[in-house]
Amino acid sequence: MKAVVCTKYGPPEVLQLKEVEKPSPKDNEVLIKNHATTVHVGDTRIRSSDFPRGQWLFARIALGIRGPRKSILGMELAGEIEAVGKDVTKFKGGDQVFASTLWSGFGAYAEYKCMAEDGVLTLQPNNMTFEEAAVIPSGGITTLGIVKMADIQEGQKVLIYGASGSVGTFAVQLAKHYGAEVTGVCSSENFTLVSSLGADKVIDYKKEDFSLSGETYDVIFDAVDLYQGDYTRSLRQSGIYLNVDKSSDEIKTEQVTSLLSELKELIEGGSLKAVVDRSYPLEQIVEAHRYVDQGHKKGNVAITVTQNNKQ
Repeated sequence: MKAVVCTKYGPPEVLQLKEVEKPSPKDNEVLIKNHATTVHVGDTRIRSSDFPRGQWLFARIALGIRGPRKSILGMELAGEIEAVGKDVTKFKGGDQVFASTLWSGFGAYAEYKCMAEDGVLTLQPNNMTFEEAAVIPSGGITTLGIVKMADIQEGQKVLIYGASGSVGTFAVQLAKHYGAEVTGVCSSENFTLVSSLGADKVIDYKKEDFSLSGETYDVIFDAVDLYQGDYTRSLRQSGIYLNVDKSSDEIKTEQVTSLLSELKELIEGGSLKAVVDRSYPLEQIVEAHRYVDQGHKKGNVAITVTQNNKQ
């Protein structure tokens, strides 16, 4: 099978498309024919070893000293089950699924991936293409898990900093779903996108520091971990501050599969949609990583791994 292999850290050019052995499912595993994956910011960080100074050594020890220990990256996928192990009861051949491979050794940059049936996968939404479904799992799980920490109530005011990115686009929609009055912060070129997702107000971070406006919020969510000002001026006395990097550490591993199932229900109910900025074929994975490295993507970047007929 074809797979994108990363054996050393560096720029996008370290990614190489190769032929590797097709995996076979164990008794408790399913074999997924992978139709789509993504270029998650986590993939670019691993590839480049671009971690904050305080995390760099820990990341290298965990991921590999000289190169990624798991040489096939890719944190999320959508595809079709081709075969099942003899002990599998939850899925059958032909089921269309979407999954996060973050908790199962990555591996979504390949035509096939084996996952345990009790892994972070479920039937994919029936109103999405594979490319749309693929961008949901990792970013969606992270965002939903963090947003639920705030216990947003009808009529509360929520500010999303970084509203046009992967986590931000999910956060705007989820906060609106829970009944909040939503303010999104992004660049002016993304105002239309963020407004279309439900934001009641949009602020251009290049022209205005929201913390100096006098407005106060029940929830402030920094979806990019980039805000440098004093957010406490804008947080109500009983308010809560959320940060994509710090708050995500509080999501328990045992929660993630149920969060993915909840995302499926929200999508099928019309409360959540995928935002796909660009889509590339697997053969152009280097170009896709170059684009994400620029830091200007809107929502998500999808990768078509194998062609399919799903509309």
